[in-house]
Amino acid sequence: MKTGEKMDFNVNAHDKIAANYEKIHNEIFNDMEQARLRSALEDAIKAIESGRADLKALDVGCGSGNLTRHLINFGLCTVSADVSGDFLKLIEHNFAKTGLSKTLKLNGRDLTSVNDSTFDIVAAYSVLHHVPDYPLLVREMCRVVKPGGVVYLDHEANESRYSKPKEYVDFLKAAITKGRLLEKYLRLLLSFRFYINFVKKRLNPRYVSEGDIHVWPDDRIEWDKIEQLLLAESFEIILRKDYLVYRSSYRKDVYELYKDKCSDTAMLIARKK
Repeated sequence: MKTGEKMDFNVNAHDKIAANYEKIHNEIFNDMEQARLRSALEDAIKAIESGRADLKALDVGCGSGNLTRHLINFGLCTVSADVSGDFLKLIEHNFAKTGLSKTLKLNGRDLTSVNDSTFDIVAAYSVLHHVPDYPLLVREMCRVVKPGGVVYLDHEANESRYSKPKEYVDFLKAAITKGRLLEKYLRLLLSFRFYINFVKKRLNPRYVSEGDIHVWPDDRIEWDKIEQLLLAESFEIILRKDYLVYRSSYRKDVYELYKDKCSDTAMLIARKK
């Protein structure tokens, strides 16, 4: 599939699920992940070197407004940007009345419609693996952030997701009970979409229904390269953290036991010099 075709597929896939996105992604929209995210964003905002109170944020790949909601709650004027028109309509419906929300349609490749040094924080959560040339997008994020501002990247798989060290394998075995697995599979079997996706997966083993691209052992988000890119763009790394993402299908007691022993996801805060 060519780059243009990948982006068209990505847009169509997310337009279709926009209204139900938060129900589909329990690894994002649960209390534990939302609390972690709010704390991480608070750290990112504190890292901004600016004497102004009217900070401006760009939420790249905003989706249904996961980051947007937090940024607005922190009092930041927020531009929510996405390739999906249906997501942008959802943002306008949910946040327009705050007086802090604007939207921007993206082309899925870069941020050419945004001027240099425009925002105090430029953030992307669970976005890079959808973008054909994700290093280019990171460079564009660097370009549009002000000196003293920060780039915030979050919720992308780290090396452990693919190398699967023993602690992580032990966690997965203990966290997901047979009962919950059976419940999951029964829901899938009752879903018409499951059978469509099953056929498409047989025809193309790398088919992912939501247009994921860089989610394979030989084609994944490489955090070390992102750090090198940021340093080359005159950024300093404020925080790089690996963490174990929480899913509502996990047993909380098992998650609490393993969350400091293993990880599968990473986030990063970098400030422009």
